[in-house]
Amino acid sequence: MIRVRFAPSPTGMFHVGGARSALFNWALAEQAGGRFVLRIEDTDAARNRPEWTEGILSALAWIGISGDNPVFEGPHFQSENEPQHREAVAKLLADGKAYYCDCTRELLQERTGSEHKGYDGFCRDRALPAGAVRFRTPDEGVTVVDDVIRGRVEFPNDAQEDFVVARSDGSPLYVLANAVDDITQGITHVVRGEEHLANAQRQQLLWPALGANPPVWAHLPVIVNEQRKKLSKRRDKVALESYREEGYLAEAMVNYLMLLGWGPGEDREIMPWSEMVPLFRLEDVNSANAFFDEKKLRAFNGEYIRALPPEEFTARCEPWLDPSWDRGLFARVAPLAQTRIAVLSEITANVDFLFLDEPVFDQASWDKAMKNSPEEILGGYLGRLETADMDPESLKTALEEVGAEHGLKLGKAQAPVRVAITGRTVGLPLFESIEALGRERSIERLRAALTRLRG
Repeated sequence: MIRVRFAPSPTGMFHVGGARSALFNWALAEQAGGRFVLRIEDTDAARNRPEWTEGILSALAWIGISGDNPVFEGPHFQSENEPQHREAVAKLLADGKAYYCDCTRELLQERTGSEHKGYDGFCRDRALPAGAVRFRTPDEGVTVVDDVIRGRVEFPNDAQEDFVVARSDGSPLYVLANAVDDITQGITHVVRGEEHLANAQRQQLLWPALGANPPVWAHLPVIVNEQRKKLSKRRDKVALESYREEGYLAEAMVNYLMLLGWGPGEDREIMPWSEMVPLFRLEDVNSANAFFDEKKLRAFNGEYIRALPPEEFTARCEPWLDPSWDRGLFARVAPLAQTRIAVLSEITANVDFLFLDEPVFDQASWDKAMKNSPEEILGGYLGRLETADMDPESLKTALEEVGAEHGLKLGKAQAPVRVAITGRTVGLPLFESIEALGRERSIERLRAALTRLRG
């Protein structure tokens, strides 16, 4: 059975790159009827905070990875496996595959004359009784990592120093703990970011030293920004939670992340998870850097929003609606907004004018619309509105007539009316907005705009 693992460290935010790795692992496990093993790398005490672990679980659940599916296993916690880690260190020492070392960085620099040279093997044959524990690497040949995505990757052994697997206090380092946990938990495939490829050389040596066959390796392409630099939390918007809070749909995010390095073929991009899983193959993942294009993600999200049934769209907007707003009135205009927003958080600015006593004027919109004697348009339309039928077509005809009286086409005539009614130059269709707002409130807003113009 295929057993893949996803092993994040709690950091207070869930990186979109981590989400991509999790999804690729999830797709592989689900396709093969295997297991997705979640292991929390919590050995760093400074990062071992329960709320951060809960954040990981919440983020994974949002993109469809949770214990509700029998493919899911965990979470396991690396800190709980320390006895096995220490046993592994003892085995390496007993088998002569590791040794104690008491060298400091200062002593090494003094011996080699350089702060850049790696460890020189000074303690290999000293038979020290204590100290940090170093793994004895081969002196010659190459260590080969057969990577599903990158092919055969060779690491010359003479360029690899004897690396530390445990500190002098006996606590194991990540490189050893990771290998031991993978072996103990029966991991068959390790699918992770390219930045871990350097670790693969060391783990490729550790697995057989601990009596196990190495897993299938697959290192995913780096995700870069529009400057083609690796995504960084210091510089880029990388937290999955921030996209969720902004109103991106989970299914759109999943679809987009799956395309960062892989594609279903047939020039098709918008595709539900259920259709992507049967097509997914690690061998088809591209090794080239993957560009995280937020504009494209936004476009994807708009497509998914427009595809929602109206009732579901209305329900999904709920977190962004004020509790006091009339839900019946919102349901009337929701289909109009559904075709115009790309993220759910934009719903507020599109509909708030309906529920406020007066619109919130965007100053730039006001300045742009209220030029060239807008009083004549506003005053003329106000008079028509007092007797016009309150359906969109009649309301449109009335404004066309007012515009014609002043030599203006509808596009020019409706600009000041739109801002007077909604506070903005863009938003829901104007005449449907007036119908929803009602005759009396619309007239009040036209009068208020005229008062504001007259100063």
